[in-house]
Amino acid sequence: MAEVGRVAVSDPGSRLLPGGFWAAVTVWVERPQVANKRLCGVRLEARRSVSLPQIGHTHPGPSAGPEPERLAEAGGCGPDAGPGPVWRSLDAGPGPGPTASPDQGRQEAQGRRQPEEEPGEAAAAAATQLSGTPGQPGKAAAREGDLPAADLGALWDVFAQSLAGDNREVLAFLTRSGAGSPPEGRRELDLVLRTVIPKTNLHCPLRGPRREMVLQDVLSGAVTFLPLEEDDEGNLKVKMSNVYQIQLSHSKGEWFISVLIFCPERWHSDGTVYPKPTWLGEELLARLARWCVESRQSGFKSTLSLVSVMKYSAAYQALKEKYKDMVKVWPEVTDPEKFVYEDVAIAAYLLILWEEERAERGETARQSFVDLGCGNGLLVHILSSEGHPGRGIDVRRRKIWDMYGPQTRLEESAITPNDKSLFPDVDWLIGNHSDELTPWIPVIAARSSYNCRFFVLPCCFFDFIGKFQRTQSSKTQYRGYLDFITEVGSACGFHVEEDCLRIPSTKRVCLIGKSRTYPPTREASVDEERTRYINSRRGCPRSPCSGGPALPPPGAAPSSAPGPKGHGALDARPAHTAEAGAGQQGAGAPAEGLWMSGFQPREKAERLRNCAALPREFVDRVILQVAHLLLGRSPAGGSAQAWNRGVLHGRVRIRDWREERPRKKEEPEAKRRPSSDTFKTRICWFFAHHPDGCVLPADCCPFAHGPGELRPAPRTKKKKPAL
Repeated sequence: MAEVGRVAVSDPGSRLLPGGFWAAVTVWVERPQVANKRLCGVRLEARRSVSLPQIGHTHPGPSAGPEPERLAEAGGCGPDAGPGPVWRSLDAGPGPGPTASPDQGRQEAQGRRQPEEEPGEAAAAAATQLSGTPGQPGKAAAREGDLPAADLGALWDVFAQSLAGDNREVLAFLTRSGAGSPPEGRRELDLVLRTVIPKTNLHCPLRGPRREMVLQDVLSGAVTFLPLEEDDEGNLKVKMSNVYQIQLSHSKGEWFISVLIFCPERWHSDGTVYPKPTWLGEELLARLARWCVESRQSGFKSTLSLVSVMKYSAAYQALKEKYKDMVKVWPEVTDPEKFVYEDVAIAAYLLILWEEERAERGETARQSFVDLGCGNGLLVHILSSEGHPGRGIDVRRRKIWDMYGPQTRLEESAITPNDKSLFPDVDWLIGNHSDELTPWIPVIAARSSYNCRFFVLPCCFFDFIGKFQRTQSSKTQYRGYLDFITEVGSACGFHVEEDCLRIPSTKRVCLIGKSRTYPPTREASVDEERTRYINSRRGCPRSPCSGGPALPPPGAAPSSAPGPKGHGALDARPAHTAEAGAGQQGAGAPAEGLWMSGFQPREKAERLRNCAALPREFVDRVILQVAHLLLGRSPAGGSAQAWNRGVLHGRVRIRDWREERPRKKEEPEAKRRPSSDTFKTRICWFFAHHPDGCVLPADCCPFAHGPGELRPAPRTKKKKPAL
């Protein structure tokens, strides 16, 4: 046994420890990819309470323990040591000793937060998940068929027998603790069986998932990781060479965290699942120490909690390899790296979600879909290319649409929530950053057909009409908006599930409505409840779940002209908005079948919100007027030492370019000095318009002081995208 790392943790008054230690450990148990970026995640397969065998009353002290030579002599971890205790997986029959049901204690919590996330939030969320109710089988446990089911009770029974027999050195290692000698007598420990999933890399040999038993001794402040390996005959055994432990100890008023390895001389590092001991003692230990004192509550679900992490990882890598060339030919002004890989990740998630749904329903036909507000259409293109019939609709056509080919169906059209905007033959409605359509998608899905489901990835905060306004300061606006969309889905009769995607975006929580809360025979009565709920949102973006029921404004009432299917039209506009709409529509009456009057779809032509499209002459005139106002129309010919910087109420002044300003350390080199290609290619504005001229000499100013200094501007060659 050897200690490979030890670090002190500052916690005056013990306000955060030892609770913070277990929150940090939970991150490493449930989300190891937060620290080890070569991992995709883990799958928690089972959990139960166990007891260590009683061997008299000779527990080792806090600093005692067998010497490495003695361990080698006893066969614990010496070079010639034999294999550890073995047992057969369930395929080969149960192992010796009393066994438990394969489902006993199983709890699936797979799908971990990506490395870019805040580790403090990951710690809090992981602690919440790990403390779930034992004995409840998870949804994804039955979906994973790549590894045989393991009976955690049988595994532990065999291992515990070996501890009482030939592996007492391992027992001594398990019961060591820097927090003092363990109490006498039998006590319950927490045992977790997990599968560690490495990232899939098409360019490197695939490393398969590895199983581990994790033994947590809360009283002793120690957690031990017992990796499992399988021999050629299918026997599972603890890989003694890679057993390690994380300890919390308290000495002389100070807390310490340490990492110990049972057999350091036989440690085998594969660079992925099993890092080097130096990494455990330095990188991991430093992260754990930091997480111990910075954990905080998180209001979001864990990443990829509704799908198989292994299937998602394989699908994502395959799609990324297949569509990576889209980055090279991206014709839009948006960032291709972000949008291509984000849509690839969303497509991988939906493909696995739909694959598992077909398995649950016993169906083989691939689900159809409509992407409302499809934008660049890449998600539609990927899903269609992977065999799912569907189309995308957006109010504005994009340049990239022409590159996809005829097999990708994209339509340029505005969607207005009414009885004509229904999709009765479609399985799924998708809202990927669908903006003003986001709260309407659960409504459209519910009214399209009883079998229609929805997937939304909210981004911008829209209510049924206009912007969404939060009413609780205790929640972030993002969390409040997610709760609002969840409330809409529930009001429409859906069981709404929440998941966190692994995409390069800060807005990565998706909401899914896969099933209904009512039978088909109650459709008419439930639709009346939907209408009442939408009516409660009129005129005031206020969520009933966040601040009580929203009351309609005075004078507002449902339209007396119901649509073709009885969905009453509602006027949710404030008075001035309603009057403006009436003036545009002539009679002011809502269109036939409109569910809520006042809804404004996005304009077809994207409106510029800056002065980029204004005439240059107009912009120059405005700049001159502001400058003259600042300078007070001072006469020309002033002294260079008293260069006029202008004053407006003592607050606004023109920069004096002779004064050096401190530059940011992270400022790129391109911004630190002007490019030689653009030097003297434009007339200096101060030379031409300032009453005192330019404050810099001509040889120091990067702009031309008069036409004689002008250089021709370089011509930039635009690269034509090649398919």
